[in-house]
This record gives sequence, C-alpha cells and structure tokens, in this order.
Amino acid sequence: MATFNKRGYRTPKEKEEKLDNNYIENVNVDEKDSATAKAFETLDETASRTEDFVQKNQKYILSFLGAIALVTIGYLLYQRFVAEPNQQTAADELFVAQQNFQKAVDGDTKADSLFNLVLKGSEGKFGVVKIAEEYSGTDAGNLANYYAGIAYLNTGKYDDAIKSLEKFKSDDEVLSTLAIGAIGDAYAQKNQPKDALTYYVKASEAKKNDLTTPRFLLKAGKTALALGNKADALKYFTDLKDNYENTPEGQGVDGLIGMAQ
Repeated sequence: MATFNKRGYRTPKEKEEKLDNNYIENVNVDEKDSATAKAFETLDETASRTEDFVQKNQKYILSFLGAIALVTIGYLLYQRFVAEPNQQTAADELFVAQQNFQKAVDGDTKADSLFNLVLKGSEGKFGVVKIAEEYSGTDAGNLANYYAGIAYLNTGKYDDAIKSLEKFKSDDEVLSTLAIGAIGDAYAQKNQPKDALTYYVKASEAKKNDLTTPRFLLKAGKTALALGNKADALKYFTDLKDNYENTPEGQGVDGLIGMAQ
C-alpha cells in the first residue's frame, strides 16, 4: 500500500549532539612558552629583590650619588677657576724665557748668558726652572722642563739636564724625540757612551721622520763604532743609507759604512 507524506510534514532531523561546554580538550604546552613564563617569573623575583635592596639601602645609595655629583662639580669648578687661569699665567711667564731660548739656539753670540736667563728668569718673569715647579700641571710647565733640559745641557749641567728632560712628556713627535736624544747627548758629555747609545737608538726608533731619525741613527752609529761594536754601527749606518740617503746625515755615510765593515 502506498504511503503519502502529509503536506508540511518533514522528516525529523537527527538529534544534534549537545556539546558540553565544561569539557576542555587536552592542550600541549609549548616548552618555549613554559621557558618564557619562567623567565618572566625570574625577572619579577629579581625586580622584587632589587626594590627591597634599594629600599633598605636608600640612604647609602643617595649618599654615594651625592658624592659623585660633588666630585664632578668640584672637577668642573677646578678646571674653570684654577686650571684654566693657571694655564694662562704659566704661558705668560714662559713667554720671555721662550724668546731668550730661541735667540740662544739660533746662534746668538751670548748664548751661554741667554741660556742662564732662560733658567733663572729675566724682565720680572720666572725662569723655566721656577715655571716647571710652580705650574707643573700645565702645558707651559711641562714645556718648561724641555727648555730647562736643553739649557742645562748647553751650560754643562748634564745631570740636571737629564732630570729635566726625563720629566718632559709630549705627543709632539719632534719635541719628544729631541728630548730623548738630548738625554743621550748629556750621557755622551758625561763620558757614558753605553748610556748615550741606548738613548740614541731609542730616539732613532721613537717616531720615524726625515728630521730626527737620520740625526740619531748617525749618532747611534758613531757611538757604536767608538765602542767597538762594528756590527751594530754598520746596521745603523746602513739604515741611514737605505732610508734617509737624501738627508744631510745620509749624504756622508758611505765612508762610515766602510769603517764599520
């Protein structure tokens, strides 16, 4: 027998399975997420300990910071009101001594007396010895040591020359090298050729240039030759010949090379 659907009749749908909202699937936690969480926990703990430390030691920390501020301010005030005025005063005092020094090294017939004026002072200004002592922390005070050393060297006071020149410090490649070589000259005048040779070699190696290097290579070679160290003398003369032949010192070195061979 045939079966007819009634109008409007719908086939009943299968009963939908009701989801349990209280059910949560197992979730795999990434190890990286776990490590990150631990890292944040560590940071929190560290921050907490830091805060505790700051709170407990706040008085000492503030005192320390205050001390740093005072030192900084003190340094700036010193530079502004002490160091800078001293620099200017020292430079003013040195001016006359510089003039006398230049006249003396230029070959003035009164060189000895001029060097003495450089050392002792003139025209109401300090000599370089006094300037070096009174303004030791200034550029002029430092330069005064160089002038004093050369003046002592030219007036036969070789021990004083060595002491003054050893105090002189400079980044200027010519002056610093000349000071080293002048110490060698003082030892040579004291008849201590081994010490002189040490400083001549040091000066020749200090800062290579066409002015000072050939000068002290020549002195080193001659001193080594006088000491009987022909091998060393030949080395210095050959260096002079190979690298500084066009300098005044290099032009007459061939004969010395022959003596050292």
